[in-house]
Amino acid sequence: MKNFFFAIMFACIGLFSTQSLANNSVLFVLTNHGELGDTGRQTGFWLGELTHPYYIIKDASYNIDIASIDGGKAPIDPRSDSRFDKDNRRFYNDEELQAAVENTLKLSDLSPDDYSAILFVGGHGTMWDFPDNDYVNKFTASIYENNGVVAAVCHGPAALTYVKLDNGEYLISGKQFAAFTNDEESSLGLSGVMPFLLQDKLEKKGGIHVHARNWAENAIVDNRVVTGQNPASAHKVGELVVAELSKLGITP
Repeated sequence: MKNFFFAIMFACIGLFSTQSLANNSVLFVLTNHGELGDTGRQTGFWLGELTHPYYIIKDASYNIDIASIDGGKAPIDPRSDSRFDKDNRRFYNDEELQAAVENTLKLSDLSPDDYSAILFVGGHGTMWDFPDNDYVNKFTASIYENNGVVAAVCHGPAALTYVKLDNGEYLISGKQFAAFTNDEESSLGLSGVMPFLLQDKLEKKGGIHVHARNWAENAIVDNRVVTGQNPASAHKVGELVVAELSKLGITP
């Protein structure tokens, strides 16, 4: 009888632990940085790199929170503010998401235990406030080591440049990744404006860069790390995040 009691008790504990890890919430992280170096031009996050994966994941019935490094308003890069994009048009009719962008949660106020996936939205602003941020690094490592999904698109992988796991290895080390390429940066005339070249930095951390031609869709997954090369890859990144969550048994 005693053995039966303990068997039931441990089964309940195991069930509770599984449920606590298998939450169905995804955290999107935006940049707060709105100045493009010393050019006098505005930047921020790229709108389509939010809207495309957001609506895929939202329409799959996962819960989504929107955060940034400092909280508050996240600036939209004016170059990305196109109403020709159907998901961007949807954004401008979505008061809930607009309010979430205007009043983002502060990353340091949140707990990684509440999320099964984190997605870093791109845009040139990320190159200044995502890299080597303590909260970004710890939050990302914690979600990954809790068997969650880490995703980033375009310049969003700047968040992964200094993330280390408990074993002392960089998260990106030995993994294939896609990110905004040196050639794409050069084609915009911004190689000398960026604090570093994203492709080079991630390769120096041990990542294996996989790229397509400039501006073509290219999104890949390697061991629960989902990355996309450029704005054209944002839709696929959303699809891969949903697929990875489903593989893990994390359903809405």
